[in-house]
Amino acid sequence: MSAGGPDLAEQERRLRALQISLKEPVRPAGTYRTSVRVGTWLYVSGQVPWRDGRLLATGRLGDSVAIDRGYECARQCATNALAAIAAEIGDLSAVARIVKSTVFIASADNFSNHVEVADGASDLLKEVFGDAGLSARSAVGVASLPLGAPVELELQVQLREMVEIPRR
Repeated sequence: MSAGGPDLAEQERRLRALQISLKEPVRPAGTYRTSVRVGTWLYVSGQVPWRDGRLLATGRLGDSVAIDRGYECARQCATNALAAIAAEIGDLSAVARIVKSTVFIASADNFSNHVEVADGASDLLKEVFGDAGLSARSAVGVASLPLGAPVELELQVQLREMVEIPRR
């Protein structure tokens, strides 16, 4: 294992153990990029819980979406963010650390378990990158999210070095 986190072989092993295969990143629903790299920083746009061409759930936490379903949605958002990272830089081995995650949670007025939902994303990132996956984090309750998604995740990622962007 390298100083900042697991190497590529370790990350691939961890993904296999979690039964996760990274697919093509979810296409933007509007006029923006899935990710933008600036030097050794990668900013990943908000990812909603798409899986196999559909949202895992719609609605708001504390209303029509249970906490365990919200956790699963946050975990899927993190999986989609990993796919966006891999598509931008070729693989996950260039990730030095996840620096900041922001988890937006569509929630009813009386919902206060944002941390439990956001842990779905944080837990997955830690499982893949070890301590380098533990980031600063904000878990923010909002009235609604795009497409009726219950959760959205955006990431700020530090890369080990300048990585050449693969040709698309």
